[in-house]
Amino acid sequence: MAGVSHFLFMDKTDKTPWWKPGIVIFTKVLAAVVVPIVLALFIGKWLDTRYGTSPWIFLGLTAVSFVISLVTIYRSLTKYMESLKNDPPAQTGEEKKK
Repeated sequence: MAGVSHFLFMDKTDKTPWWKPGIVIFTKVLAAVVVPIVLALFIGKWLDTRYGTSPWIFLGLTAVSFVISLVTIYRSLTKYMESLKNDPPAQTGEEKKK
């Protein structure tokens, strides 16, 4: 059983599962992509039907949301990389032996 708990947790004092930081960063990046683009799609289609400008507002908002997504992802990942430089993850027993 000790091998399983050692596999599931990074060290004995920190009970955070090894996969949790990856899920957190994945969720942030996914939200940074999905939320702006989906909002732009719905708002762009609505504005185009309201003002009869199909498809220009839709395409413009989609392009702006794509740029916003890229900037948000870049900021999130650079912040995450900086945190890894300042506080590297704990090593497991297998990594310490090498």
